[in-house]
Amino acid sequence: MLTRSAISVADLAAGAAHADLLAEGGAVVDPLLLVDLDRPFGSTAVLRRAVERAQECDRLLVGVTRAAAAPAALTEALDLTLAPADGGDRRLVAVEDPDAEARVLYGHALGNPEAAVVLGQVLRVGEQLAVHQALDAESLAYSTLLTGGGFARWLAARGDRPVPPPARAETVLVRRDGDTLHLTLNRPERRNAYGRELRDALVAALDVARLDATVAEVVLDGNGPSFCSGGDLGEFGVAADLSTAHLVRTRGGAARSVHELRDRITVRMHGACVGAGIELPAFASRIVADPGTVFRLPELGMGLIPGAGGTVSIPRRIGRWRTLYLVLSGCPLDAGQALRWGLVDEVEPVGPPAA
Repeated sequence: MLTRSAISVADLAAGAAHADLLAEGGAVVDPLLLVDLDRPFGSTAVLRRAVERAQECDRLLVGVTRAAAAPAALTEALDLTLAPADGGDRRLVAVEDPDAEARVLYGHALGNPEAAVVLGQVLRVGEQLAVHQALDAESLAYSTLLTGGGFARWLAARGDRPVPPPARAETVLVRRDGDTLHLTLNRPERRNAYGRELRDALVAALDVARLDATVAEVVLDGNGPSFCSGGDLGEFGVAADLSTAHLVRTRGGAARSVHELRDRITVRMHGACVGAGIELPAFASRIVADPGTVFRLPELGMGLIPGAGGTVSIPRRIGRWRTLYLVLSGCPLDAGQALRWGLVDEVEPVGPPAA
């Protein structure tokens, strides 16, 4: 039995999802609506109108079917569809109990409604834009959410945390072997968290390949227990100037460089790869993951959306629908499922590089 926020396809066609998004004072009302795809909806005209309404909707629309079959035009227009099997369709996410999973997603959206709505908007807009434009859109949205109540609540719950100490060694090791440039993230004591020092060193190392056409291949891996554990949480909430932070993310971050070099980059991943730890690699043309690798996008629980390029790189590999699911659920994705979805290209033993 779905929650009271479930509507039928006929309801969607009639405008049920188009009530005012904001209450008095700006609070978001029902950031996510569930659409029961198994209830009869009548004519093709109703279906056509439902598709149009879904394309115009400000809210997240999550379809739910227990039959593993739904009109393709509608699943294309929805933000995500839960089903007992996906049949290789990247607009669907296969889950054991679609009704139960729908209730979980609904609760997560209610927990951070502004971030959930912004996430849907950014994913929809981003697929229509060139990569550099989509990165700008993501970063502007991310900067907005840094001023929001959801992120403030997360910071308060986390409590004060000291700024990370300076790195004890080079944060990115660079080695050239013929026409191959080997780059190794080297802050294992912080699980190679994507903090300021590591970011700047990685961008500088990638510039070597960008400026030298004789570099035929770049191999990127990481020392320690994980390839990259995501943004360094010790640096979250310390930016004093969010406009400058936006420009640093988009012009000083690694996303553009990895995208520019994508046809020459192989990323070898292992351990827990969180947030930026998969957002940046997803730009590369080849990702090799260790069988024990686990991927996760936890940003919604912080009142944020992915901010290292994940709303741009990951949808271009697995589609905006499954990307939404990963962020909205916060669930870990194992290497086997990542391979089936196309998030990675190969699964083989990797581990940290030899010393």
